[in-house]
Amino acid sequence: MATSASTKHHFMVYAPDRTDSGTVQRRLELRPEHLGRIGTLVKNGALKVLGPTLTPESVLPGAEQKMSGSLLIAEASSIEEVRNLVESDVYYGGDVWDKEKIIITPMILAHPK
Repeated sequence: MATSASTKHHFMVYAPDRTDSGTVQRRLELRPEHLGRIGTLVKNGALKVLGPTLTPESVLPGAEQKMSGSLLIAEASSIEEVRNLVESDVYYGGDVWDKEKIIITPMILAHPK
């Protein structure tokens, strides 16, 4: 069955952070620009759910929350559109995300709004 070019699909993006010693500092420095852009993408409907992932020990009682990457649910016409969205993010260009480990995959939202 052919689909229209304007048909929108949902995609999950998992973008883990690099593990070098400067990653946390780069993330914090680039965060205001990243959040500004993300806010625009949420407003225009391109991003549905998003947030930083945390290290496993971050959920222990009294532990400091340490970011380890990002998880996004995007709505787009194609995986290429989502890839362009990811690759134009300051975290991608600023070497926060580990470019070799980013996963973008189509998905179905079980409980859409």
